[in-house]
Amino acid sequence: MNKIVTYIFSLFIFMFSFNACYLASKTDADLSVVDQAVNVKQYPVEDFLRTVSYYGGSFSPNNKKVLVTSNQTGIYNVYAIPINGGSPIPLTESTDQSISSRGYFPNDERFLYSSDLGGNELSHIYVKELDGRVVDLTPGDTLKAYFSGWSQDDKSFFIQTNERDERYFDVYEYNLVDYKRKMIYQNDEGYDFADISADKNIIILSKTISNASSDIYIYDRISTEMKLITEHEGDIEYNPQTISLNGKSVYYTTDENSEFTYLVKYGINTEEKEVLLKVDWDIWYAYFSKNEKYMIVGINNDAKTELIVYDVATMTPIDLPKIENAEISSVGFSRDEGYMRFYSSSSRTPRDLFVYNFNGSITKLTNSLNKNINSNDLVDGKVVRFKSFDGLEIPGVLYKPHQASENNKLPALVWVHGGPGGQSRLGYSGMKQYIINRGYVVYAINNRGSSGYGKTFNHLDDQKHGEGDLSDCVHSKKMLIETGYVDENKIGIIGGSYGGYMTLAAMTFRPEEFAVGVDIFGVSNWLRTLQNIPAWWESYRKALEEEMGDFEDEEYLKSISPLFHADKVIKPLIVLQGANDPRVLQVESDEIVAAVKKNNIPVEYIVFEDEGHGFRKNENKEEAYEKIVQFLDTYLK
Repeated sequence: MNKIVTYIFSLFIFMFSFNACYLASKTDADLSVVDQAVNVKQYPVEDFLRTVSYYGGSFSPNNKKVLVTSNQTGIYNVYAIPINGGSPIPLTESTDQSISSRGYFPNDERFLYSSDLGGNELSHIYVKELDGRVVDLTPGDTLKAYFSGWSQDDKSFFIQTNERDERYFDVYEYNLVDYKRKMIYQNDEGYDFADISADKNIIILSKTISNASSDIYIYDRISTEMKLITEHEGDIEYNPQTISLNGKSVYYTTDENSEFTYLVKYGINTEEKEVLLKVDWDIWYAYFSKNEKYMIVGINNDAKTELIVYDVATMTPIDLPKIENAEISSVGFSRDEGYMRFYSSSSRTPRDLFVYNFNGSITKLTNSLNKNINSNDLVDGKVVRFKSFDGLEIPGVLYKPHQASENNKLPALVWVHGGPGGQSRLGYSGMKQYIINRGYVVYAINNRGSSGYGKTFNHLDDQKHGEGDLSDCVHSKKMLIETGYVDENKIGIIGGSYGGYMTLAAMTFRPEEFAVGVDIFGVSNWLRTLQNIPAWWESYRKALEEEMGDFEDEEYLKSISPLFHADKVIKPLIVLQGANDPRVLQVESDEIVAAVKKNNIPVEYIVFEDEGHGFRKNENKEEAYEKIVQFLDTYLK
């Protein structure tokens, strides 16, 4: 990724941007109205929420099941799905806290999972025993823990926690039998753990320097030597990906002398560097199957994921299964490398899980889309670009309702992603599709400062938030009007997290431009937000300052904070907030709502007591989706 600060702000960007299939960029001519409006069935919100979400996928030791996370009961739990097909088998039955699977044990069907309390992000790691007992491996009221993988010898696993120092994460190795642990790396300098060698002697670490620069270190646990392998001057990012099975090579991505990140192999002993893959998009990630038979590479290709799976022996791409009108993502292999699981999705179809047997057979394990919904009634996203106020080309994803035509112009929403530095991507979003199905055009803009379009574009908004990035949003209205099917007087703006800030910025700094605003846990007071960042963001503090400005510069931070300009809001606003949000505190939304109400304009406010930075429970999503559409129907349509 181009801005390390993206990492700390984008946990719930998936609420507003999703992976999906490739659709080519459109020219201005492509935007002209050449088809007629088509009436489609309008579905109640319940139908969209009965569409099931799946993610993850760990093969059982005997390769007969895949461990996944799913919200089929309305809240995320862990399930096992037989690889030959069959109904998901519930393995956890939480009714109040969302649970995420982390994987089967190597030699039996115990499994690890993580969970926090009501979205507070203080996640713990748990093990579910064969007899059904649950053990919290990281007990404590204030710590945060990450699962960081299994050892190559299948005798242990690794967890990071900030229990010793709330600012930084130490790395512990846990025994598979009795869960006794030992610290294998004490983090006193704000490094980030990336990988560990098969013999457990070499640890790969990264260090954030700024929001445009980072380094990679190799730590030798035997000699305790810390070696910098990416010494450089200027703004260059080096992001570690993995270490080779023999412990002799480190693979990393970098944007050195390039607009986009590319993949490099570095010899630990020889210090030789070899460029393995370089394209005109960011190489997003690279990793190996367990025994290094396959290498999986992900490319962020114009708001879609392009996957390449290499046969490592020949370094030639293998033929991936073909799924019509969809893209493949999230590839994983069984431990014996005989099976591959992957997800397939498009704008009109949510992620479904498949298992591919290298004997040639492929099995679809899930049918995520609610059977009551005809996917033909949903809408494909299309990548559309326009020239902004200064001539800069701005990309985004346009969703045109079937009902729209030159003779039936519809209201529209400019949808701003989270971040800063996030990206709106092609893919399925139940929230978007529900709003589109109700008769709203949506343009998910990738304003300047978004990732995925080169590092220059990515940094155009540094310490200029609410300026050019907001002008891009405003200027996108011209493109929408020129489609011929958008009502020029009925264009609103919507976004979550940083996108929520952009919504509030539009309402305050450009109050005449948008007919309504939908703010979903957006920052209203940067002074407070930046001075109250969670303790575990400490290693990214400098990067965040490079992005947003000096935390102590009250004058500047107030100048870009909508709260201090709320008297200028003149258009209807709705605000949604999670009470447990550690990133954008509830007080941010409380205060902007109170301030705008003084203007005697319509303001609606919904607080979810059991949610954090993103809404994970279906009952809360239902209320959020309905309230937003009711608001839009009242004040925009």
